[in-house]
Amino acid sequence: MYSMPVRVRQCRSAAGLSQAQLASQVGVRRSAVAQWEQVGGTSPSVGHLAQVAVATGVCFEWLATGRGAMRPSGAEFESAAQTCDFAKDELENRLLDSIRRLSQRNREMACRIVELMSS
Repeated sequence: MYSMPVRVRQCRSAAGLSQAQLASQVGVRRSAVAQWEQVGGTSPSVGHLAQVAVATGVCFEWLATGRGAMRPSGAEFESAAQTCDFAKDELENRLLDSIRRLSQRNREMACRIVELMSS
């Protein structure tokens, strides 16, 4: 099993990206990517690992742990979360947060009210 620095370098190289290009896509400096690829260097955060996986087209589990396949099969994307499954702005986020604090009975009533308002 390859170490984290080797996996980061391997997926970046396989994607044909320079350290600077990957850094730009992830939103960090090139020196951060260089550290991630250096044995004994710093490790990327979970959020940055996820961004690296997306930018390079590798499986997050493989990148984070070395387990599983490096590249996803087509079937793995069929059950992936859709962006429409998440709050799109702060107002939706506040609404979801408020609804989650309601009892089940009150959630059902709130849902009916919102459905009536949106029809």
